[in-house]
Amino acid sequence: MNLEETITAISTPLGESGIGIVRLSGKEALGIASRIFRSPRGKGPEEACSHSILYGRIVDPADGDVVDEVLLSVMKAPNTYTREDVVEINCHGGMIPLRRVLELTIREGARLAEPGEFTFRAFMNGRIDLSQAEATADLIRAKTERSSALALQQLSGSLSRKIASLREALIGVCAHIEAYIDFPEEDIDVQTADELLQRLNMVISELKRLSSSYDEGRFFREGVSAAIVGRPNVGKSSLLNALVERERAIVTELPGTTRDVIEEYLNIDGLPLRIMDTAGIREAHNLAESEGVRRSLQAIDGADLVLAVLDISVPLGEEDLEIIERVKNRRSIVVLNKSDLPHLLEEDLLPGEMTRVRISAKTGEGLGSLKREIGSALSGGGASEGLMVTNLRHKLAIDRAAEALARGGEALREGMPSEITALELREGLNRLGEISGEVTTEEILERIFSQFCIGK
Repeated sequence: MNLEETITAISTPLGESGIGIVRLSGKEALGIASRIFRSPRGKGPEEACSHSILYGRIVDPADGDVVDEVLLSVMKAPNTYTREDVVEINCHGGMIPLRRVLELTIREGARLAEPGEFTFRAFMNGRIDLSQAEATADLIRAKTERSSALALQQLSGSLSRKIASLREALIGVCAHIEAYIDFPEEDIDVQTADELLQRLNMVISELKRLSSSYDEGRFFREGVSAAIVGRPNVGKSSLLNALVERERAIVTELPGTTRDVIEEYLNIDGLPLRIMDTAGIREAHNLAESEGVRRSLQAIDGADLVLAVLDISVPLGEEDLEIIERVKNRRSIVVLNKSDLPHLLEEDLLPGEMTRVRISAKTGEGLGSLKREIGSALSGGGASEGLMVTNLRHKLAIDRAAEALARGGEALREGMPSEITALELREGLNRLGEISGEVTTEEILERIFSQFCIGK
């Protein structure tokens, strides 16, 4: 990416809408906008005050044709998203005006932005750090209010500030250790070593707490998957329909109606949940049913949570017990369906440690309890408060930092040469620096920003 060039892109989804935005950023943004914008009052973007909006038309300089009637937002460096001059052309949200305006900006000297390049420039120009850049993408992709709130928390710099405070504490320990390297005739006395170890252990403890929050944080960021499994005709499709509150899956009394995995999304206590209705698991009678059973078993293996549905109105069968045996060591809930009918299922044959919920997919009884159990199973008893790590890259960096610091602490405790302790502490500092981007590589940056949409 050449940061000296002015970039342009459509920053709103393609299709029909009330407004579409073409965004420019760079030192030529105002000049390019001035060459294609005409105001009734004769005022151009270069003369306008920063953070003001001009009314006018986009005109093709080559032939004078009017392309669109627009509002043009002018934002001058350094108080912009990229810390460069930024112009946003608010067009009518149709494909033709947006594309024509984009083509004009390119013809007048801008380059089409690469994925995430606006945010990349914000990072490179020091407006945000790397974790905040990643939070920008998370905010765009958020599927629930809770996942949006977590992304906003990180976008505001909460993780960055926490990591910065831990790095500051580590730098203080490093300074003490390296002072002894500079004066080799001095030995670290026991009291000083104990004090340094105490400070080091505090940092390690906090890093472990952050790391342990990842499992729950990942669910809110990425969403979770739940597979509804069971033998035919226990009410799997009825359960899916009851949870999504519409007729999503076909329900009949004929076994084997569902032949493929049907997916739908739910919001369970702020968790974006992808719920999958699967084919009934039993001995297949034809090729299509065999493939459906195979996909059901595959869904069990790939799901974060399994809802094993049993028909409470009939005794347990061999197929029921086989399914329970398959899922009992996974994160799972036994759903005892058809509670509105007489109970004939022998519950004492079920593993005692498995969570059970009685419901009636037909009447809706127990669905509230099931949703609460789903939320509890996925969040470890309820949504955590406070700072949460939601990004695998951050977790890995935190874990590696904690490991390096533990090795450094062990070297200090064993009285090894100070150079060994200092080397491990520096490794820990560098790992934490990877989170904010203070220490990074071109490969990491490319991987992160390639996941963004082009207009952001």
